[in-house]
Amino acid sequence: MLTFQEALGNIDQEETPSLLLANGFSQAWNAKIFNYANLLEAANFGQRDAVIRSLFTNLNTYDFEAIMRQLVAAETVCEAYGVERETINQIKEDQEHLKQALITAISNTHPHLPHEITDKQYSSVRKFISGFNQIFTVNYDLLLYWSRNKNDLPPENYRTDDGFRAQRRWEGHSTNQEVHFLHGGLHIYDSGSSIKKHAFTEAGETIIEQVRENLEQGKFPLFVSEPSHEGKLKKIEHNPYLNYCFQELRNLKGALFIYGHSMDENDRHIFAQIKRSQISKVFVSIYGDENSEANTRARANARAYLQRPGLDVDFFDAATAPVWA
Repeated sequence: MLTFQEALGNIDQEETPSLLLANGFSQAWNAKIFNYANLLEAANFGQRDAVIRSLFTNLNTYDFEAIMRQLVAAETVCEAYGVERETINQIKEDQEHLKQALITAISNTHPHLPHEITDKQYSSVRKFISGFNQIFTVNYDLLLYWSRNKNDLPPENYRTDDGFRAQRRWEGHSTNQEVHFLHGGLHIYDSGSSIKKHAFTEAGETIIEQVRENLEQGKFPLFVSEPSHEGKLKKIEHNPYLNYCFQELRNLKGALFIYGHSMDENDRHIFAQIKRSQISKVFVSIYGDENSEANTRARANARAYLQRPGLDVDFFDAATAPVWA
């Protein structure tokens, strides 16, 4: 298996590759970092736990917002059909249980402040990502967002464009957007009229605090959290920001590095889009024993999902990539 440097040596010197980050990027910093699937696992719905969890199971989703929409719709239908007030009140209470459980789960599983990551770690990440042209991630957490914003740290003058402009409004089509949150992110939300992002305020209000305030108002972070690739694609296609990022994946050329992805089937929409692009070489990171059952499956999936005439797939040792070094 190649080292990261050997993989870089296998592309043209004049070429700047692109990068796709996945859960292994965040796990390499802290194995307990939140992702949306285990937010549900961490959530506590109190006395209503069994009932509310059954909604997630029956609707085949991890998406808190999707469950909230169903509860709001159920309330409206019950009102129209004259269902007893006790049931309607219970549905309204469950909406509050859902919101509070999500707020608590996010607070318990995500670092609150950027300084929980050291400057040395930020500098290492910034140096790592500065070697790439277009940067994509399927992660929801703030680690990449915080890292790219640490402009006072090395590399000097390294800047990236996330497509957001005045009033933190997304205007990707008229920008040189280089950073793409393919499945949304904790800091991104739909205001109703535009896609916006949170940022640390002059008053010192953290992004986590702003997310909490938004949730109190019924505004959820923009997350693609459906368990299946079909469900994920459907949500992506119905959101302008997500769809733009997804289409940019298809516009890639040259080499692509995939770091920290298990290559599981639930992201086949991502792999299919890469396969449709003009990418000619994909390097996939492998963590640990390359012959383990999980890594054997990851390598087989990578070839099955990505390889085509004109697109070669190779692998590199994740431990040799200086990400959080």
